[in-house]
Amino acid sequence: MSVLYKEFTNDEEVVTAVQSMKTNGIDESNIYVITHDDDRSKRVADNADANTVSASDVGLGTAAKNVFRKKGDELRADFQELGFTKEESERLEEKLDQGKVLVVVKDAPAGFTI
Repeated sequence: MSVLYKEFTNDEEVVTAVQSMKTNGIDESNIYVITHDDDRSKRVADNADANTVSASDVGLGTAAKNVFRKKGDELRADFQELGFTKEESERLEEKLDQGKVLVVVKDAPAGFTI
């Protein structure tokens, strides 16, 4: 099992993609919507019936540290807790800086693509 992601520029595309993933057997508890803005993340995740990264996903230690981190640092830490390398986390956070929406699938089954 691995962690995968796909970037989107349009919120409606995210909703469609998440619905398709669920139809293809991906457990909704493994699907996360991440943006650079917490309100947008929550809104898109609610519309797609997906998750946002929470303290239970990253662990108490990271969640406590995130309170004092800048947004970019927080997002990179969240990506690492989800299973991405430090380098991947930095690239993903840069995509968020550009206004992208990322859909992350944690524990993706072998052979699954987004």
